[in-house]
Amino acid sequence: MSYILNIDTAVTTGSVCLSNNGELTGIAINHQQQDHAAWLQPAIKKLLYDAGISIGEVRAIAVSIGPGSYTGLRIGLASAKGLCYALNIPLIAVGTLDMMAAATADKGTDLICPMIDARRAEVFTAVYNHARDVIVAPCAMILEVKSFIHLLDEHTILFFGNGSTKFKKMITHKNARFETIEANALQLMKISNNRLLLEDFNSVAYTEPMYIKNFHSSVK
Repeated sequence: MSYILNIDTAVTTGSVCLSNNGELTGIAINHQQQDHAAWLQPAIKKLLYDAGISIGEVRAIAVSIGPGSYTGLRIGLASAKGLCYALNIPLIAVGTLDMMAAATADKGTDLICPMIDARRAEVFTAVYNHARDVIVAPCAMILEVKSFIHLLDEHTILFFGNGSTKFKKMITHKNARFETIEANALQLMKISNNRLLLEDFNSVAYTEPMYIKNFHSSVK
């Protein structure tokens, strides 16, 4: 048995799923972002109960580490690290944009571009080919009409994620495609099982959220 607990609280919809040898055992989803902290631990407890296993039977914890909501990233990674420390099991940290890219099957475009809303005209984004090779590394980008033009002139690109609606209003390029594609812990599960087989783990002590840009808050 190779149970992995997969946690994603990086974006608006939080999710956690339990997998065994790469197959889904159970999943829980929370659509209230402000409730992620209170929701996560009871959701994990219920998944384990429904599967009829104890937390001690879990072999690894996988978590999406960003970019995304600053608070959500801290909630997910803190929970994952706490479980790894307590159980002495490995941590598998996965970029949120990588997780989103895993949600796309062959859509008939050359490239795929997940986007996470980062307020105003800004998004967190990256570009991948369908082998999930990184073409544009994860970054924070202020969208404008000419964004991605050098790629769009040569390739069809699928844009998706809650930040893509901003770009859809700006761009009219013939090679730009837009779809609504939901990504959650199920896609994290696909990545984490391969990482477990390869023993490709992250440091429990030193792994940090991938914020990409610094947090700024105005003081009243």
